[in-house]
Amino acid sequence: MDILTAKKEVIEAGKKLVATGLIARTWGNVSCRVNDKSFVITPSGKAYDGLTPDDIVEVSIDTLEYSGDVKPSSEKGVHAEVYKAHPEAGFVIHTHQKFASIVSATADGIPMLSEKGREVIGERVLLASYGLPGTKKLKKGVIAALNADKNSKAVIMAHHGAVCFGADSEEAFNVSATLERESALYILDKFEKTVSKKAEDLSEMCTLWAGKGDKALVNDENDCYNNSYRDADGKVVFYPAGNKDLTLTMDLSTGKISGDGCVPMAATHCAIYKAREDINSILYSKAPEVVAVASKGKAIRPQLDDSAQIIGRTFKCAKDDSPDKVVKALKGRHGVLIKDGGALCCGSNESNAGAVEMIAEKSCMTYIGSGLFGKQKPINPVECLLMRVIYLKKYSKQAE
Repeated sequence: MDILTAKKEVIEAGKKLVATGLIARTWGNVSCRVNDKSFVITPSGKAYDGLTPDDIVEVSIDTLEYSGDVKPSSEKGVHAEVYKAHPEAGFVIHTHQKFASIVSATADGIPMLSEKGREVIGERVLLASYGLPGTKKLKKGVIAALNADKNSKAVIMAHHGAVCFGADSEEAFNVSATLERESALYILDKFEKTVSKKAEDLSEMCTLWAGKGDKALVNDENDCYNNSYRDADGKVVFYPAGNKDLTLTMDLSTGKISGDGCVPMAATHCAIYKAREDINSILYSKAPEVVAVASKGKAIRPQLDDSAQIIGRTFKCAKDDSPDKVVKALKGRHGVLIKDGGALCCGSNESNAGAVEMIAEKSCMTYIGSGLFGKQKPINPVECLLMRVIYLKKYSKQAE
């Protein structure tokens, strides 16, 4: 394939994956085979929406060598191994997709797919053994899974994400989307067999898991001003979920709010901004999976790499939304659960707070789903700390 054409296909596939929610921000990576000696791949730490052909890097399949100033994805070795094991593969996608990530925290992959899944992916999806992102150990785990089943077009990487491939971008994308559907079906089936209750989807599963019966876990206070940001003048601007045009402003020094509206956690937001100069945006997640986990009042440890990187070594739970308790639970972190509430997700800007929100929801869903398969196995605390430090010093700055 012409190298420019390959680069353009990678860019278009990346945008499509972001649009469908299979990858976000700079997470995951996409590559396209140029010939039997090289492939082109997305760069390290750059958002997909702004990529140009000059950002896409050509890499040797055999040596992983590349030229130029743009650094390719740290998972280039995984892509190379797919091209080596499958000469017919022309396109590879590595995602951190939500439902496959749940399976990544279990003891196995998906042993048997549905009829539709088998048509697209193969008989099963194996789980590659764990290794830190970008390491030889991670690559070796993927190699072993690829060699163990030559007929499957997907591998789930323990505590990490998935690798999907096909002859072209369309097939690879179809494999990735099908894997997400199959992962959801697998978790729902396990839930029904484990608790003898049938859930129509994973959100309903979370409600049932929390022991609330048919009662919805999500608060109806959609008109409350639960989200906020610190503006250029240092004032706090509150707004309801999904409506930044409807705002109330608070003076941090006096705590006085201009205008009328329901601002239940104004004092808590104010305390966070005063305690943390690195936080300029706070989003309140009331997703069913978050509210379900928060209802238990316990901290959860990371079972996913991106949870360790973006939230921290533990996702703590404050006993209530009082300022002192929330600020204390948030120390050294960017997300905190609130007992019988949801989660406050914080960042240096709204985009970074949104990333925390996304990971918080995925982490809680993973906690619930993986628990159906037995005792949860969080990532080693030392490895969590290492990933957190690297993320804060390197990737978080690139994402901005």
